[in-house]
Amino acid sequence: GKARRTTIADPATARPADLVQRRFGPPAPNRLWVADLTYVSTWAGFAYVAFVTDAYARRILGWRVASTMAT
Repeated sequence: GKARRTTIADPATARPADLVQRRFGPPAPNRLWVADLTYVSTWAGFAYVAFVTDAYARRILGWRVASTMAT
């Protein structure tokens, strides 16, 4: 089916600064952390999983699973 559009961009709004400058090869640990969010369908509904990873060490620093995306 057709993909749903969930965000409508406002071209007049300033974009946030690119603090990484597209350089994803950090020189040392704890200089660049990246986050990801995914969701998995289960028999009981969706499970939402969030990760924070150290880009240098390529290790997960923390994660959380929840039944909602509420903070």
